[in-house]
Amino acid sequence: MDTPLQALEQRITDLEIKASFAEDTVEQLNAVVVRQQAQIDRLIRELVELRDRASAAEPGAARTLRDELPPHY
Repeated sequence: MDTPLQALEQRITDLEIKASFAEDTVEQLNAVVVRQQAQIDRLIRELVELRDRASAAEPGAARTLRDELPPHY
């Protein structure tokens, strides 16, 4: 039978293990967030570039998705 001190030590050990797993999970999630933010930043830059190209190509012409269809449609 465990003594109260042994039970307390076991509880502390269990909490340390859980904290370690939680820290690892937080680090993994942080890496995902950093990667996703980099992707978002890249996509925003591409979107701005595409908008700039579209407005520079035909500044006064309104375009629709139908205008963007390839010739084989």
